Amino acid sequence: MAENILRKLVNNSQMAINDGIYEIDVNLKKSTKDFKQIIKMNPHATLLTEIKFSSPSLGKIRTLADPVSIASQMIAGGSKALSVLTQPHLFNGSPEYFMNVRQTVDVPMLMKDIIIDKVQIDTAKKIGADFMLLIQSLFDQRFLSEIDEFIGYGHKQGLEILLEVHTNQEFQNALKTNADLIGINNRNLDTLEIDLKTTEKILLGFEKKRLILSESGIDTPEDIQYLKKCGADAFLIGSSIMKSDNIEEQVKKLVNAY
Repeated sequence: MAENILRKLVNNSQMAINDGIYEIDVNLKKSTKDFKQIIKMNPHATLLTEIKFSSPSLGKIRTLADPVSIASQMIAGGSKALSVLTQPHLFNGSPEYFMNVRQTVDVPMLMKDIIIDKVQIDTAKKIGADFMLLIQSLFDQRFLSEIDEFIGYGHKQGLEILLEVHTNQEFQNALKTNADLIGINNRNLDTLEIDLKTTEKILLGFEKKRLILSESGIDTPEDIQYLKKCGADAFLIGSSIMKSDNIEEQVKKLVNAY
């Protein structure tokens, strides 16, 4: 089943590449702020909040609305960085949304996509992304070949890398790379089920050498307090904020978890 979902995500990216989604001719500037520095200095919970309108697990999350307005509500609530979905299939994302937001905010931004080709990395640079996402399991399961090559190429383009893992083995493999941040996805891509204990299990006995984001299934301030205790340094939160009637208040509540 995991193979099926991963295969589907890879195929979707290939489809988007073939459709010319990433053929973009702009040169936007990235943020002047350093996300890793922010994580280290921030006395409150550091949130990377995500603008996404749909997902494979939830289907439609929010009616398509102006991403710029959502971004400014998130920042007003205290979000320190933004993740914007650029994958059209299953996620209803678009590089267009990313560019619109990039031109109005100066916070670090993650281009959230299933990256399978360097053309997407070129696009991340052009649209002013600070970070790009790579998924360790795509390399471990041989959907893609050379993780070091992708990371090296991203760094050459001036991008930092958020490398996402879900299992202990993937985590160990990720630690051998030059990824800038490691994200632990609490969602099992096999079953799409979420278990916050994933972060705890993976970080058990881990000596802090790398900044860790916990991702998926984070709904309440209590979730954040628990994950911080487990060793997470920052939190990627999408659905629970995107579903909220008051984005700014929801973000504020989560930021003030500690």
